[in-house]
Amino acid sequence: MPAALLGYFVTARFGRYPAAVWLIGASLVFYGWWNPGFVILLLISIAVNYTVSGFVVAAERRPSLQNWIAGAGIAFNLTALFYYKYLFSILSFIHDFAPSSPTIDAVVLPLGISFFSFTQIGYLIDCKTGVTRDRNILNYVLFVTFFPHLIAGPILHNRDIMPQFADPRTYRISRESMSVGTTIFVIGLAKKVLAADPLSDWVAEGYAHPGNLGLAGAWNVALSYSLQLYFDFSGYSDMAIGLARMMNVRFPRNFESPYKARDVIEYWQRWHVSLTQFLTSYLYTPIAVAVMRWRIAHRCPINRAAQRTWRGFGAMIAMPMLVTMGLAGVWHGSGSTFLIFGLLHGFYLCICHYRRVHELGSEPRTVAATIRACAITYLSVLVAGVFFRAPSVGAATGILAGMTGFHGVDLAGSGLANRYHLIHVAVLYAIVWLAPNTQQIMARYNPVLGEVQGTKRWLTWSPGLGSAAAIGVLAAVATMAVGGTTEFLYFQF
Repeated sequence: MPAALLGYFVTARFGRYPAAVWLIGASLVFYGWWNPGFVILLLISIAVNYTVSGFVVAAERRPSLQNWIAGAGIAFNLTALFYYKYLFSILSFIHDFAPSSPTIDAVVLPLGISFFSFTQIGYLIDCKTGVTRDRNILNYVLFVTFFPHLIAGPILHNRDIMPQFADPRTYRISRESMSVGTTIFVIGLAKKVLAADPLSDWVAEGYAHPGNLGLAGAWNVALSYSLQLYFDFSGYSDMAIGLARMMNVRFPRNFESPYKARDVIEYWQRWHVSLTQFLTSYLYTPIAVAVMRWRIAHRCPINRAAQRTWRGFGAMIAMPMLVTMGLAGVWHGSGSTFLIFGLLHGFYLCICHYRRVHELGSEPRTVAATIRACAITYLSVLVAGVFFRAPSVGAATGILAGMTGFHGVDLAGSGLANRYHLIHVAVLYAIVWLAPNTQQIMARYNPVLGEVQGTKRWLTWSPGLGSAAAIGVLAAVATMAVGGTTEFLYFQF
């Protein structure tokens, strides 16, 4: 990071293009540090997608040809994704039932392949629809490879980021951006190494032996994992946003206190926001529009009254939702646990939309009603999260069986006798539900793209000696804890 920043602002003195080239080079070094061979894969992906996007733009006046070209580009990305993420698992599954069927050796998953594939699929679609007109190859390569988001997101939209890379002001050092970016980065690092990582041993042990967990132990493991995932991904999002802001680039918000959500619709508007927006724009909406066009062509109503019928609701809302969330689950991994995770969330979302369509209930207006709504939402997410983390469906059902008391209580083996673990979990829940999030703390300085609702003035960050000292101490403590850091949970996706 220090080398990348220093080189960035030194080369920027010679112009925008040398600085952009430096960032691209630094990003490729960063990506190739683990496995240099995958840099070639990344460059091939960029070259193919940029070339295809040129043909898509050139075929603007020939819609049928343009559709075929864009479809071929999307198919290229999905084929690479399928090969690296799913082919081995599918062939192994078939081989278990038919030993004579062909199989292949396990393939090492390139870091961030889902993220840079989705980013470029979005660019191809936007070229087709005319949303983007920026064809500058340097801006495009930097948009795809920019190292703060390359490994685990957020999924960036070209219309948000490429204009910033084209703006000469982006390449001028800014004390405000450095201060704001460093603060956000340190907060994210602290979330990762001080909040999430201490829970990893409890979680790993519990999911390795789900049949041994009693009521208290199973709940401890499930709750601990929900906190580990929360602070792991929240911390990574903060670090990505902070790194980009140091270089005067503002990312979209990607994580906004999702456990404060009052229903699962709101939860997905807060959790992995960039993925939700991508799925909504490029998957759910096209499916829903296609269904409505079919209904119009067959003289079926599409109004609210039609949505209140079981057939209308199923066709216009439930089917697109279940397909979208099923694919979202499989996007996270090739196992059946991920499919169940996605379908569970699809089912939750269908319930929420059914209630809204039929105007059942309303926004909670009292503190008690809000707490009840948040608790129901969190419990629903918690159950789906068990499948998300479990190595198999059997392990997930073992955890859930323990949570419902089928394995007994077992207080002694639950880990609840460890006072430090209990204190740690209690503090994390207080942060989750009572504290403002990073964007709210930094709201005065526009930490992300879009409007951010601030918090109480005394909780809002402002530059000064006290803030500098506090962040310096937090950075020192977090840095000393890095030695025991486990991998980021979202790296595998």
